[in-house]
Amino acid sequence: MEQVYEAEIKLLQEEIALLQNQQENNEREVILHIEEHTQRTLTSQPDFKRGKNDAVMNLEKLEEDLARQTKINGIVLKECEVKTLEKSRTKIVQRYRVSGNCSFLNFQVEFELTEIQEEDGTIVRRITALNIVVDGCELIDISTFVSGVEETKSLLLFFRALRAFSERCEQRSRTFAHFKEKYPEVVRLPEGCKGEVMVIQNPKIPGCALSFVWSINVSNDGVIIPKIDLLTKLPEKALGLDEGKVAENAPQSFQSLLRILGVEAAIEALIAAVCVE
Repeated sequence: MEQVYEAEIKLLQEEIALLQNQQENNEREVILHIEEHTQRTLTSQPDFKRGKNDAVMNLEKLEEDLARQTKINGIVLKECEVKTLEKSRTKIVQRYRVSGNCSFLNFQVEFELTEIQEEDGTIVRRITALNIVVDGCELIDISTFVSGVEETKSLLLFFRALRAFSERCEQRSRTFAHFKEKYPEVVRLPEGCKGEVMVIQNPKIPGCALSFVWSINVSNDGVIIPKIDLLTKLPEKALGLDEGKVAENAPQSFQSLLRILGVEAAIEALIAAVCVE
């Protein structure tokens, strides 16, 4: 029976991986469309008509486009300021300041867009300065990535990664809040549900605790890398009685549970073990 279950689990894992690949492909196509539209918006001035009715129509169209993009990418823009810093026959420098939020992450982006007309008449536009501020306790997870984006002036990369990062943070927050509500006497959240640490401890077994450290890192290329580690805390006396090295092997065993059961089921299994009378 165990072999049958393992075979079924493997088939389910393969099916899940296939569906995840399809979802990622669909998201990449949507993001590519958004990036192209955003790039055109940032690097060109709309050709508005001058009539009053036309102005109203133009505004309504912009509002519709913004609402559609917000629904697709989850990024809500609250404020946008534009200031011309330099203007000549061949060069224009404008400073943009954009603020908004993606889920519960607030951000403010300030960048300079330089437009230069070459001798052959072609227009070259590029971001020449970029400063990003992200507010939230998740800043520690994304700060290194933000610093790299500022250095390379990769504004679109920042917005693309921000959405995926926010989704992972929401998943972590929902999972922690779920277990805190379900097991209030056993689960502690030292940093709150938006933090990266959850501790489970049976009040009837003082000195013994299991800690889940759920970090969400972002690579220089904007790839989201979640990682969940299990840390154990046992009294010296209990460690001396652990001849089977259960506590020592617990972190590695937990990683196996993650691969087989998934995040919530793996955590639930350990909580159930801790709650055993």
